[in-house]
Amino acid sequence: MLIKSFAASCALCFAIAAPAFADITVSDAYARASTPMAKSGAAFMTITNTGEADRLIGVESDAAERVELHTHISDSNGVMKMTHVEEGFEIPAQSTHLLERGGDHVMFMGLTAPFEEGRTVHVTLTFEKAGPVEVDIPVDLARGAAAPAMKMEGHDMGGHDMSGGAMEGHEGHEGHEGHEGHGN
Repeated sequence: MLIKSFAASCALCFAIAAPAFADITVSDAYARASTPMAKSGAAFMTITNTGEADRLIGVESDAAERVELHTHISDSNGVMKMTHVEEGFEIPAQSTHLLERGGDHVMFMGLTAPFEEGRTVHVTLTFEKAGPVEVDIPVDLARGAAAPAMKMEGHDMGGHDMSGGAMEGHEGHEGHEGHEGHGN
């Protein structure tokens, strides 16, 4: 009887001390670049959290020299700008967060190889509580390709949501001039 009580006490202590991690799943993921010679690309996906609130705080991949979490923001003049989101994206409890074209997304700068149709890009998403989540993202160059393209400052802006005004260059991309065609 003493052994059963001790075992039950240990199990209870472990349950209390163990953190309750968010249950994160990734679905409907795809990556693309606007042209075969593009030096940058982007990935989009649906992140579902069936657990407690969490935050996507980082992303890594061997597919590019630099991989970051990005979003589009409108400045006071209505000019849309892409920017690195250092604090990451909040993923509320029991909710879904979309990484989509014209919004939050994963940005690949300095691709190590072209994004070719039918291949996959291995990515590690890092969450504050859930930790690393590895995802193999299929390259789908045709998905969303019907969006109009716009070139500005040497960047192919194909598929950007232009409803907020004119598009301006990429903020926070020091040292990566000419990385045209990220394809989001």
